[in-house]
Amino acid sequence: MLQQKRILMQEYANDFVFRLKDLHVNFDKYKYYPRDEKFNSAIYDSDRKLIFSTLESNKVHLDDVAYRSGGKIHFIEEPESYYLGAKYIVLEIPDDEEWLILLEKEITLFVLIAFFFMTLLGYFLLKIFLRPMRDALHLLDRFIKDTTHELNTPVSAIISNVEMIDIQSLDEKLARKIKRIDIGAKTISNIYEDLTFLTLDNKIISQNEILDLSTILKQRVEYFKTLAEVKKIEFILDIKKDISIFCDKKKLAKLIDNFLSNAIKYNKVKGKILVTLYENHMSIEDTGKGMSQEQIENLFQRYVRFDNSVGGFGIGLNIVSLIAKEYNFKIDVISKLGEGTKMEIRW
Repeated sequence: MLQQKRILMQEYANDFVFRLKDLHVNFDKYKYYPRDEKFNSAIYDSDRKLIFSTLESNKVHLDDVAYRSGGKIHFIEEPESYYLGAKYIVLEIPDDEEWLILLEKEITLFVLIAFFFMTLLGYFLLKIFLRPMRDALHLLDRFIKDTTHELNTPVSAIISNVEMIDIQSLDEKLARKIKRIDIGAKTISNIYEDLTFLTLDNKIISQNEILDLSTILKQRVEYFKTLAEVKKIEFILDIKKDISIFCDKKKLAKLIDNFLSNAIKYNKVKGKILVTLYENHMSIEDTGKGMSQEQIENLFQRYVRFDNSVGGFGIGLNIVSLIAKEYNFKIDVISKLGEGTKMEIRW
């Protein structure tokens, strides 16, 4: 745009120089500074001092040829002769901003077209490049679902039969073997429950009812006692009677199981687990490794694990957070490195 204006103003300058020359030759006759409605002008001497001006701008840049400033376009011309002592001629015209509006519209249109094209191209490229990964994930998801389904029946059968065995009547060596079978089966059962919950994407229809939380909590503690005995962990129960809650029984058990499982996993040998329950409050506190504040902040993220020396996939507490969100449970984590962790849940 400026180049086009420069060509136009060069024509104006040629005409102005011609009239300035005529005034210089016939100064005694005219003595009238040439004016034109199409532009304003000014003349400066060789010392850059103003001789005469009709410009609206007070300041000009004589070292430039053409420039925009203050809503005006200025053009500097140096005639071959110093007519009226003028070394520099400055022409001034309004800066037509319609070209800017037009340019903005063109740029906006181009950007929108380019963005649409790149988005469309990116979408099809992603579909092509991600298809193998999507197929692999689909196969993996199907494999997990089929595997967990096939595991459920034999694991449930093992646990049921082990529970029917009177371990007290067996000799010590055989009793230890039965306990190891029980521990292994329960570990697989917990993994199965977690994987089932995730593969169904938390779409299990909740069968909510008023539950006796006191009884359920005692049952889950009893279930995990075999696992706790391996590390000689002692349970200390402070469970008030007849505490009820409106919830799905399976989801409630899954929430409690994950708390108890972690309290055992990350506890020390001969440690303790304090299980507390009273109205609208439940807590499970261990005497284990504890966690830093940074670890607590990432505790409920899926697949996050802080200790690879123990089993698990890092999905248990993520499931807990999903269940807590569904029932508006509030979970507080109090932990100190080397002293233990306390998980509190309120409703």
